[in-house]
Amino acid sequence: MKVLMLTNEFPPYTYGGAGAHVEYLSRELARMLPVEVRCFGDQDIEQGNLKVKGFPLGEVPFGAPKPLHSVFGAVQRCWQMNADGLDVDLVHCHTWYSLLGGILAKLNYGIPLVVTTHSLEPLRPWKREQLAGGYDFSLWVEKAALEMADAIIAVSQGTKDDILRLFKVQADRVHVIHNGIDLHEFKKVDSHEVLTKYNIPTGKPYVLFVGRITRQKGIIYLLKALSYLDAGFPVVLCASSPDTPAIAAEMKEALEKASAHREDIYWIQDVLDKPSLIELYSNAGVFCCPSIYEPFGIINLEAMACEVPVVASAVGGIPEVVVEDETGFLVPVEQEKEAPFSPKDPEKYAQDLAERINQLMRDPALRQPMGTAGRRRAEALFSWTAIAQRTKTLYEKVIESA
Repeated sequence: MKVLMLTNEFPPYTYGGAGAHVEYLSRELARMLPVEVRCFGDQDIEQGNLKVKGFPLGEVPFGAPKPLHSVFGAVQRCWQMNADGLDVDLVHCHTWYSLLGGILAKLNYGIPLVVTTHSLEPLRPWKREQLAGGYDFSLWVEKAALEMADAIIAVSQGTKDDILRLFKVQADRVHVIHNGIDLHEFKKVDSHEVLTKYNIPTGKPYVLFVGRITRQKGIIYLLKALSYLDAGFPVVLCASSPDTPAIAAEMKEALEKASAHREDIYWIQDVLDKPSLIELYSNAGVFCCPSIYEPFGIINLEAMACEVPVVASAVGGIPEVVVEDETGFLVPVEQEKEAPFSPKDPEKYAQDLAERINQLMRDPALRQPMGTAGRRRAEALFSWTAIAQRTKTLYEKVIESA
């Protein structure tokens, strides 16, 4: 059995959880079977059973409006991935960017299609800010791919429920296989180099956020919460890659307002490598994930693996990762019916986040056992080895019934 993965992200061009998922899953699967990854970029890697080939954009510039460049870039790469020829038994797609490639492979080459849903386009209406009319394309291509896929992998039970509600697919074609974590790589360390580089005080626990500047990640609500946080501890925001100029400006304005009342805010705008992120996690007192939409939330798992208690919103797949009162606290989000995935009362949500963060930051005796419990949970349930084996078993069933 030989498998082809199609993906937007793959190292060194990884900016989100989907890219991390493909990196580690392909590596673990390659211990058991030949895996080829075709991705957006210029990668050219061959390591044993794993082959990675990047597809850059063509040389002809786009005349379309800028919000559509990423859409037509995805279309261009998807057809090129297929035009290069396929000699595989199954194609496995990640994120909407690669789904046209999966559709072309299934229809033209007659091979089974598996799709992992890292998020769902109907549940990300703010994407229209980023893609304009391209959002209608992403909605269409996702619907087409999911409804023709031979199998769909949902990264959480919550995501499976959303798939069955939003798309015409049979329940027995949707399989829950969680994201995972490299437990040898993500573990608590004692180094402080990255703290020194960004002038963050050492030996002093801080509140940490890691994520892209996007509506989905809810960073604006965490910034609102800063005015309700106790004085005396730093706040570190590792936040980069804004989706749009509008959200970037909103982030800057909210941070300026918060900084008028709090001096110990450290904003890291660089995209950090893994050792630097692991060091940030390891020295944090609390990790905060204020997402308003999160199918799984791999960042929470990364924090837990580094023995950091988590304060996170109780949305999507997060409650399947973070256990209330055991590995951290879950903060309910009452969402606005007229504007899905916006808190009905943003100020109350910010206050609730702050209350739970303050509770943990005031009490080291509470933080320590929660951090230990988080590491144990990551070890027990989320190793990539087990997740790769479950994925391989699904591949075998799909090929057998094709």
